Amino acid sequence: MVVREGSNVTLRCAATGSPEPSIAWRREDGQLILLGNGQKVTSVKGPNFNITKVNRVHMGSYLCIASNNVPPSVSKRITLIVHFPPMIWVQNQLVGAQEGQQLTLECHSEAYPKSINYWTRDKDEIVPQGGKYEPVLLDNAYKVQMKLTISSVSPSDFGSYKCVSRNSLGDTDGSINVYRITSNSSSAGSITKYKGKLRHNSGNDIFEGNQDMLKERDLKLRGRKETNGNEGDDYDDSGAASNENSFSLIFTMLTFTIYLHHHPQLRTLHSA
Repeated sequence: MVVREGSNVTLRCAATGSPEPSIAWRREDGQLILLGNGQKVTSVKGPNFNITKVNRVHMGSYLCIASNNVPPSVSKRITLIVHFPPMIWVQNQLVGAQEGQQLTLECHSEAYPKSINYWTRDKDEIVPQGGKYEPVLLDNAYKVQMKLTISSVSPSDFGSYKCVSRNSLGDTDGSINVYRITSNSSSAGSITKYKGKLRHNSGNDIFEGNQDMLKERDLKLRGRKETNGNEGDDYDDSGAASNENSFSLIFTMLTFTIYLHHHPQLRTLHSA
């Protein structure tokens, strides 16, 4: 039975026997049967099998099985064919490539009767098969996966491509634009992206503070190196600060001792 997609279909099967047999419909491939309300079932009982608004997923062979508990059961096959015009899906409509690399363009098509599928360029020129162009078609019932592989991209390969699907009910196409990627812009873009991500993800005052401390320390190092004129010197800020604090403490204690020695009254008060 051949029908157009969207129409209503009734499959009929009659059987006789004693006792009177019951009839059930199943898909020959074992898949579930999609009903009009969206429900999926393994079988449908009754001599008439009604499908409302048939679509491509209903396509296939159905078995009408009659049984009355007296072996053997008998069956007949009815093949349902659904016709519909081509449809195309393109996952990536904008594809970047560098000169010299291998590139594969891809489209997905559905059509029945089976469609003629091919690729065209900017001025609807058919892409020839052979050489550096390798078109591949993978069929699965009414589904077709279209691939176009360019072995080595050259400047003339940049531009617009179309995957075309055509059958007796109509035709359609999908567009893919191939643009040039330069090595300089690629590396610059990756660096910019990394920097932006680092700033965005840090979100940590301690991390940022440590960075500032490292920068300040680096400035001190550069300042002392320039002042001393010797870039080979190595020193420790913490050690220098500790020595300076110790010297200040000793100087303060020595001054206070001399002051007590010249003021006897303070010594008396202090000993009391």
